[in-house]
Amino acid sequence: MPRTLDVNVGRLLPDRTTLLWAGLLVNTEIGLTLAYLLLADVTVTEPRFLVYPFVWLNVSLWALVRTTPNPGSVRAKYLGAVLAGAYFLLLAYAGGVFMPGVGEEMALGWRIAPLPPGWGPALLYSSDAVNLALMPYKVAGYATLAYLVYATVVDAAGSAVSGLLGLASCVSCTWPVLATLLTGVLGSGSAVAAAANEWSYAVGTGVFVLTVALLYWRPTIR
Repeated sequence: MPRTLDVNVGRLLPDRTTLLWAGLLVNTEIGLTLAYLLLADVTVTEPRFLVYPFVWLNVSLWALVRTTPNPGSVRAKYLGAVLAGAYFLLLAYAGGVFMPGVGEEMALGWRIAPLPPGWGPALLYSSDAVNLALMPYKVAGYATLAYLVYATVVDAAGSAVSGLLGLASCVSCTWPVLATLLTGVLGSGSAVAAAANEWSYAVGTGVFVLTVALLYWRPTIR
């Protein structure tokens, strides 16, 4: 008997209650941002940079609330947890959440960076062994992707076709690296390098949203 692809597109559509909560959430985020701009007395030349982290946070919250892994075997859950943990560490390292220390005893310890909402407040730590930059949107986004990978692996114990789709999100981490390489090869004043740096966050955010949608959708073969 031929297998069929089970595509439940309706799972991606929000219901009325979700839309109401989303409206409340967005209004709260706008209020927090306006309060920050007034209290910090800063001038924003590119308002879109204030939006990017909220896209990550809101999409993450939506996916976490709506995702419930199917019951699976102990082996599948263990495998899912290991792969999800490794995936989170890979994203966190590539995305600059943690990195090796510089080996110099300067600016050691914990501190808080009062960045705009979503970007901050960021918890920073530096030592001669490791440096941490815990920005809310990155931590939440990478944790969400890892959880969705876990759910996908558990579901895939029989038959998922999207188990590796989450790896595409690494593009959102490597894009700034490509921009740096372009700057070095073509010159810091080149139009191509400038464009790569200018839109790296937009591309990363788009890839993140697409990856969350694919991992949440998780089409399966029956």
